[in-house]
Amino acid sequence: MNLTRSKDILLLVGCIVVPFVIGGLGGWITTGSLTDWYTGLQKPSWNPPSAVFGPVWSFLYLLMGIALWRIMRMGWGTEGVQPAVIWFTVQLVLNFGWSLIFFGLRAPGPALIEILVLLAAVLITTRRFYVLEPAAGWLLVPYILWAAFATVLNGTIWRLNG
Repeated sequence: MNLTRSKDILLLVGCIVVPFVIGGLGGWITTGSLTDWYTGLQKPSWNPPSAVFGPVWSFLYLLMGIALWRIMRMGWGTEGVQPAVIWFTVQLVLNFGWSLIFFGLRAPGPALIEILVLLAAVLITTRRFYVLEPAAGWLLVPYILWAAFATVLNGTIWRLNG
């Protein structure tokens, strides 16, 4: 294996690890509220079972990492890469922030506002990725769909328990 290929593989691994680390921190916050708070909330009939969330988020974090890798391998000096990566970072911080607010603070109302900002950031990130490399943008579409679903679910839980 040549040096360029080795660097590319290391970059891929790093880009995948980043969302998983942030997601793991969010998951750690989440687990503290699952049994003693979340299970007691009124939820809509279409609320997925708790066992669904881990695999879905793992898949989404993998797609996010691959999308980030496709952008990062273009080179930091390539026009548009830096703002795209900044938006990726913003949405990732907001992703963690939602877990902190919803589960850590147990505040569905403020979390709804935060997830709306998160969804906007994911849309902006997706657009910026798509302009640079369409495949990278398409990799984020499942994330948009899940974040939109999570927004509606968050809003419904807030309404049912408000």
